[in-house]
Amino acid sequence: MSAINAAITCVGGYVPDYVMTNKELEKIVDTTDEWITTRTGIKERRILKGEGKATSDMGAEVVKQICEKRGISPEEIDLILVATVTPDMPFPSTSNLICDKVGATNAWGYDLSAACSGFLYALVTGQRFIESGAYKKVIVVGADKMSSIINYEDRTTCIIFGDGAGGVLLEPTEENIGVMDSVLKSDGSGREYLNIKAGGSYKPSSIETIENKEHFVYQEGRSVFKFAVTNMADVAAEVMERNNLSSEDVDWLVPHQANLRIIDATRERAGLPEEKVMINIQKYGNTTAGTLPLCLWDWEKKLKKGDNLLLAAFGGGFTWGSVYLKWAYNA
Repeated sequence: MSAINAAITCVGGYVPDYVMTNKELEKIVDTTDEWITTRTGIKERRILKGEGKATSDMGAEVVKQICEKRGISPEEIDLILVATVTPDMPFPSTSNLICDKVGATNAWGYDLSAACSGFLYALVTGQRFIESGAYKKVIVVGADKMSSIINYEDRTTCIIFGDGAGGVLLEPTEENIGVMDSVLKSDGSGREYLNIKAGGSYKPSSIETIENKEHFVYQEGRSVFKFAVTNMADVAAEVMERNNLSSEDVDWLVPHQANLRIIDATRERAGLPEEKVMINIQKYGNTTAGTLPLCLWDWEKKLKKGDNLLLAAFGGGFTWGSVYLKWAYNA
């Protein structure tokens, strides 16, 4: 009996209509378009507007799109995993809400929190459910409404983040395609440099935490940059070495879209030319768990069955990882 692999058979994406440009941010905080572009590579980002609009709304659009493209009904979905740090509410899970909004009445699911590495963590989790033989159709969504936790008076963070969602459908195959290998890591000491200080059990919400603006993303930029450059590049190289992949063997690098300089460092460590790297940070910014699937969504038409993809991410906590997968279909 052949081994079961988990193959990506469909990709979906969603970004809000509202575009916040660097020029708009110039009117809000002390910054310039040139400063932002030079240091991050970001020109604009999408913001989810509208009363009551939340992460689940973006995720639901992704799931509906995947079902339509793949020609399946929501009732056929077995499991929906959602990577997010901006759930609609502490509970129920955003996955639960998405299942309800799309009519996935036979599915179950849960949220997974690993910041910008969340999609990779969820992808590998979904892979295991498929490989076990327990499920046939697993949707993995990465979605974040980062504008809901960003202080637009803090120029160190508000220039970076945007809202968006992407996702993939995993299905079983006996072909030598799909998710082939992964390395996932974490280091909780990184909480000092990238966090949200209040709102959890450690520091529950209070008038004081609200007045001190402790419910927004805090980032100590230099330390995070140093850790991200080293670890994201190292883990991508580790996956290549484990699988005897040379730079010629890798068709596409799919890096987390946090900062163009971090992406370049990872590319250089992997020995890849710029034309093999998926980059859309200039138009979406950092959508946290949404960046990797949004790259796959944007590049789907260029991907060919059998292409070797190397995914890499680094996130708050710290979390980081890399996944090697063989693409399963021609667009």
